[in-house]
Formats: sequence, structure tokens, C-alpha cells
Amino acid sequence: MQAAVMTATIVGVEAVPVEVQADVSSGLPGFTVVGLGDTAVMEARDRVRSAVRACGFEFPNARVTVNLAPAPLRKHGTGFDLPVALAILIATRQVPSASADGAMAVGELALDGTVRAVPGMIAFGLAASRAGARLLAAGGRHGPWDGVPGLSHRPLRRLTELRHPDAAALPIATTLTAGTDEGPDLADVRGQCHAKRTLEIAAAGGHNVLFIGPPGAGKTMLARRLPGILPPLTDAERLETAVVHSVAGLDEGPALAGVRPFRGPHHTASVAGLVGGGSPPRPGEASLAHHGVLFLDELPEFGPAALQALRQPLEDGYLTLVRAEGKIRYPARFNLVAAMNPCPCGFFGDDVRRCTCRAGDVERYRGRIGGPLLDRIDLCVRVERPAAGALLSDDTAETTAAVRERVLAARERAAARGGEAARLSGAALLASCELTLQARRQLEVSASAYDLSGRGITRALRVARTIADLEGAARVSPLHVRDAVSYRMVDR
Repeated sequence: MQAAVMTATIVGVEAVPVEVQADVSSGLPGFTVVGLGDTAVMEARDRVRSAVRACGFEFPNARVTVNLAPAPLRKHGTGFDLPVALAILIATRQVPSASADGAMAVGELALDGTVRAVPGMIAFGLAASRAGARLLAAGGRHGPWDGVPGLSHRPLRRLTELRHPDAAALPIATTLTAGTDEGPDLADVRGQCHAKRTLEIAAAGGHNVLFIGPPGAGKTMLARRLPGILPPLTDAERLETAVVHSVAGLDEGPALAGVRPFRGPHHTASVAGLVGGGSPPRPGEASLAHHGVLFLDELPEFGPAALQALRQPLEDGYLTLVRAEGKIRYPARFNLVAAMNPCPCGFFGDDVRRCTCRAGDVERYRGRIGGPLLDRIDLCVRVERPAAGALLSDDTAETTAAVRERVLAARERAAARGGEAARLSGAALLASCELTLQARRQLEVSASAYDLSGRGITRALRVARTIADLEGAARVSPLHVRDAVSYRMVDR
């Protein structure tokens, strides 16, 4: 007796369909699972046997062979428990075959037969929707798969409910609820007008930022306010972000509600922790910051390998991990905000406290970052400690909402031309800038004076285009170019 049930396994941030084939035949009693499963898949044998018996079914006293096809694809996770149990119950005719018709089953089984959700449920929902199948999994009317178009869900609490294949599948809500978390307000930051304007430019054009300043200057405080001035996530961006968090086993609720992620890993983070990896592979901090902000405090303290691994996502918006079993691609389009002290003691160039570092120490400290990474940072700003008068002032500072309105207007102008400036390059960038003759000459002079690399010129042009958008200008002027080049401090 044989039966087959559709399920899926996570590869990167996608759920790849897998067919669970069960064969129950005469012979010495045994339970074998083949098909390149990991330890969690192999342990399904014990969970399935206990769950089947706990729900009043009879586990076959025969030779049971379960094959996970396609065989060359590595499978991992406890989500195979439910489809394996369902395939065995159908093969032994204890459950109608209609239970698995047009369904994708995913779920972990407790020893008492309770069905539990597993990491990556949104990815499984998307896979079921693409396959035109209903999702057979734990949950209720609403779940992490809300917003997946064309998906219906048959909720299961225990294996015993499989006896009733005619239970109606619930349609999934396709409208996502807007979030209410505004985050910390930019008005809380006193002074720092130049740094605030830098954040506004970064939000309007999708640029990366490096804050350099002494301890207590407010670098972290500024970084935490960037998500609030970014435009709201679109429904597509919400799903993309939520899928990554779901696969990583994190709460996908904030992303589905439209809250942009803010990730601030410690400087001791490993390469795998920052860009992804492990066994089984899981997304790293760069991917968890997808469509949000990745904040790297104490930038020079991060390992050189970890910092250099960020070069691909900063340039392309995704990460490619090459493993023995193939390539895995993770999305990683984020706004990078990095912060660092100007020297090991933190007070190089400070007006109040004297720096105690030697010149060689300062040079080595700054050299830890590396030119290729610095070349990919568009906006580099010196942040000074605000004066006591500014901190105690009663003057009303500009709020996050006011800045966000200007950012949205600039993004709308950019969208009319084809997208935010940070993603433009080559002929498309030049056409978008519409440089005046004076602006072109200004860029040539600045590039020569500051020895800008080819990438540095491109990124200065992108920043100039964003500044023009914020001012409502159709063409990039010499003033916009000079302003943009002033942020290329690292190239001087």
C-alpha cells in the first residue's frame, strides 16, 4: 500500500516542494526514512509513531518506508512530521486520501498528536499558493500567512481531525493591517542639524551612512531614528521582510504590520551571524535588516572578514552563500548606518578632551575598515558632542513626521524617474541627474581634487540627485554636486 503527500523544505528563504511517499508492505516491522533528511527529519520516526498511537490510530506492524523526493535535495526541519504521518495513515487506509488531495501539509507533531507550527510558515504559504494548493498546518483564521495572495488554509489542532477531509479550508486575509509603531522621534535629538540632514538624505535616496564622532555625541540615538523617517513598507515589501524573519524563527508580526526592521549586531558577531550560514543555513543580520536599517556600532571593532562580507549586499542588495550542496541566496537590501570613534580613545579632534593616541594608532584604527567598504558608503559625517545649551534648550525641534513628509515627496519624484537614486548607475544615473554644464565641470574638478574613485564619483552623483529631489529641483546643479562631494570625506 502506497500514498503520497505534498510538503516543502526551506532553501534560503523559499519553500521548495517535496513529495513524501509512504510504502507499507509485509516483512519484518521497521520504519525507514530515506531522501537526504537531516537529524530532525530522521527523528520524525519516533514523533510520528507516538503521535499516531496517541490519536487512536494504529501504527502498522509492517515494513514502513518513507521516501522524500527529490532525493538529491537536502531536507531539514520538523515540518515533515505531519506529511509523513498523513502519508502513512492514507497508505494504511485509516484516513481518506481526500485529506491530502490538493493540499500541502507542513507541521511538527507533539507526542500527543498536537500539530505545531514550524519556522518559515509564510514561505510555506507562498509555496502552496504558487502550487495552487491549500495549506494544511497548525493555526486558526489568522496567522503569519496573512497577505499571501490566493492561499486557503485548513487549520489542524490534532491528527484526529484528518478523519474529516471535508472540513472547509479558510480563505486567507489578503489585506495587511497597518502598524502603529512610530519609533523614537527625531525631535528628541537636540542640535546635530547636519547629522539630521544626513539621515534625511539617506532615507530619501536609500544611501548608506557613516557617523564619526566621540563617545556621547549621539550617533546611536541618530541611527535609531532612521526607520521612522523611511517611507512605509509596501505590501510586497512586508511579505519579503516577514518571510526572512519567519524562516529565521523570529516574530514576523512587526514586519507584517509595516514596521521596518532595525538590527544592531554586536561587534563580536561572526561572519555567519552577520551575513548568514550555519547548518542548516539561516539568514544573518544583514538579511534580517532587509527593507530596514542595519546599524553597526564601533565599526572598526568588527572582524575584517565580517566587514568585507558586506560588500556584496551593499552593492547588489542580496547575499549568495556557496555551499557543498549548492548556492543559497538571501535578500539583503538595507540602509547601512555605521558609527565609529575617530580614534581608539575616542577624542581625536575633540574640542574639550585631549586625544591620548599616537598617530600610528589612529591610522591603524581607521585602517581596519578597509577602502572597498568605505567606498560603498555614500554619506560620511563628523558628529560632534552637542553643547549644554543645545541640550537644555526649549526650542521645538523638527519631528520625525515632518521629515518623513519631505522624504516621501522626494521618493515620489525619484519613482517617476524609475526608482531611488541609490539603485541607479551608468547611463540611467546620468540621464536621471540631467547635469548642467556647470555641474559637470564642478564634478570633474571635485573628482580630481579629492581623488575620487569611479565608484566614488557614481555615489557622489547619486547623493547629488537625492539632494536635488529633496529640494524639488529637476536638474542637478553645481551646488548639489559640491554638497554631495562634501560627504565623501573618506576619499579626501
